[in-house]
Amino acid sequence: MKKFFTIIAAALIVFFGIKGIRWYMDNKAGNLTGPTEVYVYPDSTPEDVLSQLSANVRRPKSLNRMFKKKRLAEYMQVGHYSFDRNASSVFIVRSLNNAWQTSVNLTLSGSLRLKGEIARKISAQMLLDSASVADALQDAALLKEYGFTPATVFALFIPDTYEIYWTASMKDILDDQKAAYDAFWTEENIAKARSLGLSPMEVSILASIVKGESKVQSEFSKIAGVYLNRLRRGMRLQADPTIAFCFDYTPNRILKKHLLVDSPYNTYKHAGLPPGPICVPDKAYLEAVLNPSVSENYLYFCASPSFDGTHRFARSYAEHARNAREFQKALSRSKP
Repeated sequence: MKKFFTIIAAALIVFFGIKGIRWYMDNKAGNLTGPTEVYVYPDSTPEDVLSQLSANVRRPKSLNRMFKKKRLAEYMQVGHYSFDRNASSVFIVRSLNNAWQTSVNLTLSGSLRLKGEIARKISAQMLLDSASVADALQDAALLKEYGFTPATVFALFIPDTYEIYWTASMKDILDDQKAAYDAFWTEENIAKARSLGLSPMEVSILASIVKGESKVQSEFSKIAGVYLNRLRRGMRLQADPTIAFCFDYTPNRILKKHLLVDSPYNTYKHAGLPPGPICVPDKAYLEAVLNPSVSENYLYFCASPSFDGTHRFARSYAEHARNAREFQKALSRSKP
């Protein structure tokens, strides 16, 4: 009888020992070999999740057991999740079932000249599809909540990298952009704009034109100064980037035929600034407009014959014409 109880006791010790080890392995022990990201889509299955984790899972059986025990197929939540190597099977499943998401970085940069470009840029980094983003950028009622219109919405965006949940709605994104916009437009910057005779929107419009003209930062404030000088003298801006904006495609070169386009954005035909920004201007362009080089009294500029992206500036049309001829000669020589 004593031997029987000894065997039973030993069996119980082994049984509960195994249970204890399994509990520890499921609940406490890290089950990944390194940092791992998981994206759960509306139609994702537990198999899809396991596929994303598989390269780094130490104990697949433990994870599968928790998937079934915690009914992952029923309760799994859409989202982006990041796990470090110490994440246990239970923590992974609880995170997925309770939407314990981690944020992603939404980066807005580049030309952002068309609303379609913004839509593609956002949808490539978020759960949102490009069509819903594009629709939001054309939604007058929605944009009115932020003080913008479909024609001026480019000014709302401040290119940068933003932390946001992957499942965020377009309204969430616009909320973040409005916060960034308000953070940029401090009382000091508003006062700078006012001293130039510009509103924040007009600064954004002019900054977008400067962005269309140059990628050489040392020239930004000088180009801004040219356009401000022209505005003050009642001269038309005659800015080629505004002509390019009138077309669904970007012309390789602006030709005389392009200047005939009938559009309020045609600054060869219409005086003053166009109705809205022609792209999303970066902070560097906004700051260049707020701190322009106007004292040099330049009224013209044209591409440099060195083809290095810089420009030659002129105070008179005669000087500008000479610069333009030199550029055309260099262009002709460069052709095969």
